[in-house]
Amino acid sequence: MGVPKRRTSKQKKRQRRAHWKIEAPKLVKCPQCQALTATHRACPGCGYYKGREAVAVK
Repeated sequence: MGVPKRRTSKQKKRQRRAHWKIEAPKLVKCPQCQALTATHRACPGCGYYKGREAVAVK
């Protein structure tokens, strides 16, 4: 099993973690109702996904 020879410095650890950031969710327009919705999800406004009704909306 590999064992580190030296302790990882604070600088090296922080450089590695510098790319962990929160991104805004990717939103696309629904082709049916033009509402913004997350990709690969049924539209919360009309319930359509890929041109067919996936969820019945009241």
